[in-house]
Amino acid sequence: QQHLVESGGGLVQPGGSLRLSCAASGFTLQNYGVGWFRQAPGKEREGVSCMSRADGVTHYAASVRGRFAVSRDNAKNMVYLQMNNLKPEDTATYYCAAESGWGAVCPAEYEFWGQGTQVTVAS
Repeated sequence: QQHLVESGGGLVQPGGSLRLSCAASGFTLQNYGVGWFRQAPGKEREGVSCMSRADGVTHYAASVRGRFAVSRDNAKNMVYLQMNNLKPEDTATYYCAAESGWGAVCPAEYEFWGQGTQVTVAS
């Protein structure tokens, strides 16, 4: 009953943009820290960004800093990942995750994970 669903992935040319959505069901996402992760074929899952539960502090991986931005729409119980100036190396399955604890901005563990949405950057 409590779960996350990502959407918005697709095929985009290098230099293009996509906005991914993370929709929560069965719980109030405003009360959770949110992380975005990605995993490319044959690669380990890597963190993309982390947003704190309460104060809006957000960290970004160096590889995406300045190109990606996380935002919340609490009225819709959703979080977004705006991705600009996309590069082929951004190709991956993207996941959102939520954690209710009051720990670090980027916690070691997350309680809920989405199923992932595929992003392919190619000409």
